[in-house]
Amino acid sequence: MEEIATADAPESIGPFSQAIRDGDRLFVSGQGPVDPDTGEIVSDDIGEQTHAVMENIRSVLEAGNSSLGNVVKSTVFVTDMDDYDDINAVYEQYLTEPYPARSAVEVSRLPIEIGVEIEVVARVES
Repeated sequence: MEEIATADAPESIGPFSQAIRDGDRLFVSGQGPVDPDTGEIVSDDIGEQTHAVMENIRSVLEAGNSSLGNVVKSTVFVTDMDDYDDINAVYEQYLTEPYPARSAVEVSRLPIEIGVEIEVVARVES
């Protein structure tokens, strides 16, 4: 296993890595809508939060020699399922067909006061 870390995505807020490479797979920890430069939540708007999440995922994937086009599985954690359509509208701008397998789960809280967090598993470029 190899730890993947980049200053282009927020630092982990606990005892976990931004991502772990294991063979030809990259496991990216849940990314939130945090600006990596300021450490601040980008916005209260769920669309803007989702854009920031996807950009943070992109940064971690690139640091691990992968890309959004290599994502095979994602899990979306959302604090209000009423935001599902707005999250999807942004999510589909970043991923292409065939879309990754995905789960979406409503949770009562996330580690910081955000509306969405997404984790992914991706193939690594050879």
